[in-house]
Amino acid sequence: MSVQHIGIVGAGQMGTGIAQVCAVAGYAVHLTDTSPKALSAAVIKIDKGLVRQIEKGALTEAAKTNALAQIQTADDLSALGSCDLIIEAATEREDIKTSIFKALIPHIKPATILTSNTSSISITRLAAQTDRPEMFMGFHFMNPVPVMPLVELIRGIATDDKTFKICQEIVKRLGKTATHSEDFPGFIVNRILIPMINEAIYTLHEGVGSVLSIDNSLKLGANHPMGPLELADFIGLDTCLAVMKVLHNGLADTKYRPCPLLTKYVEAGWLGRKSGRGFYDYSGETPQPTR
Repeated sequence: MSVQHIGIVGAGQMGTGIAQVCAVAGYAVHLTDTSPKALSAAVIKIDKGLVRQIEKGALTEAAKTNALAQIQTADDLSALGSCDLIIEAATEREDIKTSIFKALIPHIKPATILTSNTSSISITRLAAQTDRPEMFMGFHFMNPVPVMPLVELIRGIATDDKTFKICQEIVKRLGKTATHSEDFPGFIVNRILIPMINEAIYTLHEGVGSVLSIDNSLKLGANHPMGPLELADFIGLDTCLAVMKVLHNGLADTKYRPCPLLTKYVEAGWLGRKSGRGFYDYSGETPQPTR
């Protein structure tokens, strides 16, 4: 099957980035979200992202015009009926993702491939809630999508070879590199990355170091481009907590216990950059540590 039309569910940070890279690669893109406001913001963000690529010499004005022309938006899942492949990029909650796939089924073609951008949830379990588990895969992009070159491909227990090969070809056309992960909680990247962030939060929680001390130690001592607490704010503390809960529940190992301070920040609504406050306060010109 030749994939020409890609549907994306969710116009948040990840869905917007995925829509951008797919459109630049020449795919017809249909971006959906229950919020018309989110869809409008997504189109503006994509436009700005394409301008940045032009400024870097990575894109031409003509390519930008063509990419924007490839994108359509809608606030109803029924608009995805003509898509060859759908990428779900909604909130990292299994109940929400499951409800989306169940709602999609009546509207899509029998040959449509379903994928999820989940960063940690079982692909096998999500696939089992659909009518096509053999045509279901994990399609996990890294954030920010237009910049990061990796896509994790995760096969569920029922995923067939044809589906896997089609997804590999799509990743190649996007100009990215695919890695294959088995369907275990957190897959590869987040199985390693999020527990590291969680440990950094424990280090803060226990008073071993301040926010700046911890971040500078990892940036200057381990050559990380961002400190772990800065990165947590960028990812979203709610997402970090959700992944830790999946790891803790799925692997039944106490080393994956979410740090109480992470839970407290999420309960306070301090989710990082997207809420204006997390381990840093983003209300001023320069982010300031909150502890």
